Amino acid sequence: MNEQGKSDRSVVPAKSANKVGQNSTAAEQMEGRDLTKGNQSQQNTLRTQRRDSVQSELDTIRKAAKANKKMRFTALLHHIYNIDTLRQAFFGINRDAAPGIDNETWELYEEELEDNLQNLSERLKRGAYQAKPVKRVYIAKPDGRKRPLGVPVLEDKLVQKATVQVLNAIYETDFLGFSYGFRPGRNPHNALDALYVGLQKKKVSWVLDADILGFFDALNHEWLIKFIEHRIGDKRVVRLIQKWLKAGVLEDGKITQSDFGAVQGGSISPLLANVYLHYVFDLWTHQWRQHNARGEILVVRYADDFIVTFQYKSDAERFLDELKDRLRKFSLELHPDKTRLIEFGRFAIANYKKRGDGKPPTFNFLGFTHICGAKLNGMFVVLRQTEKKRLRAKLTELKVEMHKRKHFPLQHQCRWLKSVVTGHFNYYGVPTNLRALNTFRFRVIGFWMKALRDRSQNDHFSWERMYEMSGRWIPWGHITHPYPLLRFDVRT
Repeated sequence: MNEQGKSDRSVVPAKSANKVGQNSTAAEQMEGRDLTKGNQSQQNTLRTQRRDSVQSELDTIRKAAKANKKMRFTALLHHIYNIDTLRQAFFGINRDAAPGIDNETWELYEEELEDNLQNLSERLKRGAYQAKPVKRVYIAKPDGRKRPLGVPVLEDKLVQKATVQVLNAIYETDFLGFSYGFRPGRNPHNALDALYVGLQKKKVSWVLDADILGFFDALNHEWLIKFIEHRIGDKRVVRLIQKWLKAGVLEDGKITQSDFGAVQGGSISPLLANVYLHYVFDLWTHQWRQHNARGEILVVRYADDFIVTFQYKSDAERFLDELKDRLRKFSLELHPDKTRLIEFGRFAIANYKKRGDGKPPTFNFLGFTHICGAKLNGMFVVLRQTEKKRLRAKLTELKVEMHKRKHFPLQHQCRWLKSVVTGHFNYYGVPTNLRALNTFRFRVIGFWMKALRDRSQNDHFSWERMYEMSGRWIPWGHITHPYPLLRFDVRT
C-alpha cells in the first residue's frame, strides 16, 4: 500500500487465513469508510471536539474488531499520526516525568507544540521516525533489590501512547475478563475484588500463587510479533513496534540490544505484555479449565502476577505441570521462589487443625496478604492485611524522606505527610486491615517526632504537642473501599 496515497485515509481489514463469512461484510464496509483526519484549516477547533473526533474513529475500529474476531487491520498508521491523536497523547503524558537521553522536557516541547506535532506526524507518515534508546534507571523494590526501568525520550512516549490508544480499541475486545493489569477502566482493586469474591463464593480448596521469572526481560520478540500479526496486518505499525523493541538501553554510556525483553517504563510495554500473555497464558488457561478440569477453577491475572484457585488438588497439580511446559515453549518459566501451591479456603482451617499442623499458609497478591479466617459464628472469611514487606519498605522510604525534609517549614511537612498517609489509606484501606493502617499512622508520627527533635539541640518537641498537631493533620486509619462482595456485585 502506498504510504503517500489516498489509501492511508481508511482502515482496510485484510481477510484472515480462515475464510470470512458473509456476516463480516457489514463490519468490513463500516471499517473501510473514509475517516476524518482533520485538516490545517481547523487548528482552532476546541480540544473537546478534537477528542470527540478521535474517539469516533476509535469506536469504529472497536466495533469492527468486536464484530469479527479474525479480522486483521491493514491500515492503522494514519490513526496514529493523526495530529489530533498525537495532541491528545501529548496532554496525556505526565509533564513532570524524567526526560530521556535527549533531555527534552514536556514544557520545552509544548513551546512549539503544533510545529513539533506536525513534524512528528510527517516523519511517522514517511517512515522516517526513529526510536531512540531508553535511559536506564533503577527504583527500589520492597525486598531491597533494584527494579530496572527505562525512560524513553518524550517523542517516543508520545507516539507509544498514541499507538496504545489505537491498539486498545482492538485488543480490549479480545482480552479475557480475568486479565486486569494495565487495562483501561481496570485497576488492582478490581482484581482484588474478583479474587476475594471467588475465594468466598467458589469451591476453593487449593491456591496456586504464581509469578513469572523476569517476564519483561524474557519476552521473546519473534513470538511477540507473531502474536501481534494475528490482529495487526498494517506492516508499518508492526515495524513501529519493532523499532521500540530494538531501540536498546543506554547505561553507563553503552547501548545494549537484545532479541528478548520489553523495557519497563514506556506506554507500549504493558500492552505488549498483555498481548503476549493473552496468547501464551490466558487463552490456554481458559481452554484448560473448560476441557481438562474436574472441578471449579478461578483465575485472576495482573500483568505477570497471577492467582489460580482449584477445587481439587489433582487439578492443581496437573495444571501446574502442564503450565510449566506451556511457558517453556515461549521462553518463559515460573519463579521457583515465588510460585507455591497451598491449601486454602473454607476447609483449610479445620483440615490443618485436624492434622495438628497449626494455621493454613497465607499468600500475597497486589500488596495484600490473604489469610484464612473465621467470623464469630465460625463462618469462613478471607482476611486481607498490608503485606509486611511492602509496609516495611514504605516506612523505610518515609523515614529517609522525612530526614531530608526535617528543616522544611512545619506547614510544608504537615501537608506533605497528610498527602502521603491519605494516599496509603486510599490503596490499603480495605475491610479487615484497620489495625495495619493505624500501625502505619503511628510509625509515621514517630518519624515526624524524631525529625522535629533533630532540627535543633534545643528543640524539645513534646509528645503532647505532637499528638495535638498530628490529630489535626494526619488522618486516622479508615476503610476507603467497600466490601468486595458489594462492589463486585454492582460492577458485574
